[in-house]
Amino acid sequence: MHFTLRTHVAAPPAQVWAGFTRELFLALAPPFPPFHLLRFDGCRRGDEVHIELGVGPLRKPWTSLITDHGVLPDGTYYFVDEGQILPTPLRFWRHRHLMQPAPGGGTYIVEDLEYRTGLGVLDVLMRPVMWAQFAWRRPIYRRWFGKPRAH
Repeated sequence: MHFTLRTHVAAPPAQVWAGFTRELFLALAPPFPPFHLLRFDGCRRGDEVHIELGVGPLRKPWTSLITDHGVLPDGTYYFVDEGQILPTPLRFWRHRHLMQPAPGGGTYIVEDLEYRTGLGVLDVLMRPVMWAQFAWRRPIYRRWFGKPRAH
C-alpha cells in the first residue's frame, strides 16, 4: 500500500531538514499506540531508530534504518527510513521524507509511505489508520516550522 501526505510550512528546506531531530521525532508521536524511544541516531544514511510499540507484555520492537539521504538538484532535501524489525502484521516499511522548496516560499514536507502486511485486504483496511497516524503530524510540523502565509 502506498500513499503520500503533503504539509506546507514556512521554513526553508535546509531549516526543516536540520529540524528533524530526536525532539521533533518525539513530538510527532501520535497518542496511539503508545511507544517508547530506545535509540535515535539521526536522519543520515546508516543511522538507526529503535522504538517499542505498546505496553507491558504486548510491547513490540520496531527498528528502522536510514537507507538514504541527500539533496536533489531542485533543492529538495530527503531521507528514507526502512523497517528492519517490524511489529506484526507489518512485513515491509519504506518511508521517504521529502522537504521540497514550495513555490512562493517555505517547504512542502512530503510523507511518502509504502507498507505491506502480506495480505492485500489487510493493507487496505490499515490504510485509514496509517493515514491518520501521519495526518496527525501536520499541525505539529506547522508549530515547529511555521505556518505559511496565505497568498
